[in-house]
Amino acid sequence: MAVLVIGMILFIATHSLRIFAPAWRERQVARIGEKPWKGLISVLAAVTLALLIWGFAQARPEAVTLYESPLWLKHIAAALVLIAFLFIAAAYVPGNALKARFGHPMVAGVKTWAFAHLLANGRDVDLVLFGGFMLWSIVDYGAARRRDRRAGVTQAPATLRGTIIVIAAGIAAWALFAFLLHGWLIGVNPMS
Repeated sequence: MAVLVIGMILFIATHSLRIFAPAWRERQVARIGEKPWKGLISVLAAVTLALLIWGFAQARPEAVTLYESPLWLKHIAAALVLIAFLFIAAAYVPGNALKARFGHPMVAGVKTWAFAHLLANGRDVDLVLFGGFMLWSIVDYGAARRRDRRAGVTQAPATLRGTIIVIAAGIAAWALFAFLLHGWLIGVNPMS
């Protein structure tokens, strides 16, 4: 469990510099340039994500069950993960209703995904992994929205085309992951 906790702390720290150390972050961007900074953060994010995945895989066999989720709650979780996939698709498609309304759909998607997994999974390792992601995404979303308001950021208006693309891509990605990839990559088939 220690590797999982360390991985979670490092992953959150890497993704929280703009929240908790904005001046330091801006100095680093000014010092090395925006593209090298993004490259460095991407490498750190990938390394910490790998550490998180490895830690989770190590901790799973010894996980302690804290609560059992009833079947109906797992169905709600599956629907919430579909919504999370729609949010995540919205982060990449310009001019869609979710981005226009929520501003930061990737973070909203992570929050929804984490909450859904907490509903369906009640082991201590799940609480660390999904609870950590949920707490981070709540703080990050609030900080991003406040930052947008201070800067006067407005989102592009939604278009029907952009929204339809988000819905189609989100549903397709969710179905692929839920029915095929989740079982293959994670070892758990959420639709069985």
